[in-house]
This record gives sequence, structure tokens and C-alpha cells, in this order.
Amino acid sequence: MPERKKPSSRFRKAADRPAAEPVASRAQLAPFLGYLEAECGMSLNTVRAYRTDLEQFFEWFAAHGDGRPLKDVDLRLLSDWLAHLNERALAASTIARHLVALKMFFRYLVLEGLLAESAVELLRSPKLWQRLPTVLSPEMVDRLLDAPHADDRYPLRDRALLALLYATGCRASEAARLELRDVQLDEGYCRCIGKGNKERLVRLNAQAVAAVRRYLADERPRLVGTRDCSYLLATRSGTGLSRVMVWKLVKKYAARIGASSKVSPHTLRHSFATHMLAGGAEIRALQELLGHASIATTQVYTQVEHGRLKAVHRRCHPRG
Repeated sequence: MPERKKPSSRFRKAADRPAAEPVASRAQLAPFLGYLEAECGMSLNTVRAYRTDLEQFFEWFAAHGDGRPLKDVDLRLLSDWLAHLNERALAASTIARHLVALKMFFRYLVLEGLLAESAVELLRSPKLWQRLPTVLSPEMVDRLLDAPHADDRYPLRDRALLALLYATGCRASEAARLELRDVQLDEGYCRCIGKGNKERLVRLNAQAVAAVRRYLADERPRLVGTRDCSYLLATRSGTGLSRVMVWKLVKKYAARIGASSKVSPHTLRHSFATHMLAGGAEIRALQELLGHASIATTQVYTQVEHGRLKAVHRRCHPRG
């Protein structure tokens, strides 16, 4: 979770108003979301997720809060909220995100002077089991990159997309935001803008360079026409691919080669990281390539590789 900063004066209008008793309500949601994006540097996707989580809480609170104001939320009511989330059979990680969103919102209200203290701080996040990411074998990755056919609508663009995802370890949103100026084919590298607008440079392999060159030469001009489009991966309307479209395209081609239904753009990111580690990449270098803020996030791939080696041992050793 990014470092919390005290809101600047432009987010503190409510706190500066003289009032007999501060009032915390749903009306603070919009300025809170602005605070997350402008001052905490959170990505738009994270801000949207927090907004959805908080809107769900407000709806539940309106039905179960017995008409009390938001400032009177207590531990009993918050425990009921967590129980409600558990009854929905949500994953522990999803419940944890709901709780983080609520904690940050109440911390914001305290910073604004709308609450004296936050009862949410008394709640503990559900314990998370570390789940190992889904990874494709190098052979399956090759099949996926070759999946677009000539009879697909835009096979060259789709081949370029898949090759870039695997070559760079980009997230779907990062690939969708790639601009022409971000890809330097002669030098063989790509500039990715990650979470918090952090920039990193990632080398492009020969297959990715060839796929992007062919797409730029033979297909992108037909997609864009005379329209001014700065995005590398374009649609037929001359705009950039959306994150959802990137997700749908990967799903489409994964299904074509008979891969698991769990395969997504992030699977290619996981595969990139695992294969790099198996090839001898240092963990710190991998952290930079993936754009992870913490080395702990990157270290999960060491467990994936360790698990792969154990499976190889069981399969190949005469007494495995």
C-alpha cells in the first residue's frame, strides 16, 4: 500500500469549514478518490476498485446501519460487514482489498478532521494463503504466440500483442497504453509505464521486434488510416486497445490452443518472470523488469521455480 500523505489544502475544504460537529458521509467519497489519485499516486484501476468496494459498503451500511451516521460506525457493525463479505464466498484477497479500501477512507476522514478516530483500524485483515501463479511452459507459450491465423480479423496486431506481453512481462493495462514512441525497435527495447506512473525499460527479443515490425508495416496503417493515434496497438476505429480487449484476446487464443481457462494476460507476465528466473536472472534484476515496488512480491517466483524443480525430480529420478 502506498505511503499515505496528508491531503493538501485543495482537498481540505471540508475540514476548514467551521461546524458545530464534523459530519462524515458518503459525500467524501469523490474527494477521497481524488486524493488517492492525485496525492497518493494510485493507478486509475486501483482507484476504481476502491470506489466499487466503498460503494458496496455504503449500500450495505444504508440497509444495516439502523439510520446511524457514518461517524458512529463501531466494531460490531464492521464485523457484520466482514461477515457479509464472507457469506458472499469472496476470496480472502478480495476481502482484504475491501478492508484496505475502507481503512484508507476512514484514515482520510480522520486527516480531514471529520472523524476523531477510525474504528476500522481495530479490524485485522484476513490471513492470506500465498497462491502460486499459473505459468505456461515455454512450449505452450510458443503455441500461444503462433495462435493468431491469417483468417483472424487482425492477426498481425494480435501476434504483436502476445509477443510484447511475453517479451516484456507487461501488465495488460501497460500493454494497452504503449505508444509508438515507447517501442524502439532498432535498439530493441520498450518503455513501460507501470503502477504509480513508474517508468522502466525492458529489452525486446527478436521475435517481438519482428512481430511489431510486420504489424506496423502491413496492418496498423489500415487500422488507423488518416486518424491521429499515438497508441501502438490500435483498433479498427483508430483508438488504442482497452485493457478489457487485451484480456479478451489472450483468452481467445489460449482457448484455441487448449490452454487452461485460467490463462490471462497476467499468465504471460508470470511466465516471463518464471522463465527468466529459470534462465539464471537475478531476483533484483527481475524485480526491476517487472516494476515491483517490493522484492517480496518478486520472490514468489522463486517458489514457482522451486516447485517446478521438485516436479522434475519426482518425474525423472528413479526413486523420485
